[in-house]
Amino acid sequence: QVQLVESGGGLVQPGGSLRLSCAASGITFRRYVMSWYRQAPGKERELVADISSLGGSTRYADSVKGRFTISRDNSKNTVYLQMNSLKPEDTAVYYCQGSYYNNHVWGQGTQVTVSS
Repeated sequence: QVQLVESGGGLVQPGGSLRLSCAASGITFRRYVMSWYRQAPGKERELVADISSLGGSTRYADSVKGRFTISRDNSKNTVYLQMNSLKPEDTAVYYCQGSYYNNHVWGQGTQVTVSS
């Protein structure tokens, strides 16, 4: 069964940090480009960051550059998103996505709330 399971979300104060994890099963993880998306209330889902299949290339949305870091451990079938210097505007549901050619897999999402 193909599954992506996110964890690590929660409530954090502005300026704080969180690390999201996304554990994959049922796919050949090392073949997949992995991405993190987020969707805030009333807004469209947007790409936050992605990482190539072997981890050699990463891309970030301008809004998170210098604050967020995406990484992966292919031995653990897991992708991470380290989020530092969090801002209230980072509040959203964060989704993990895996892509291999035309095959796209999504996780169920994890809520991140940045508030004092």
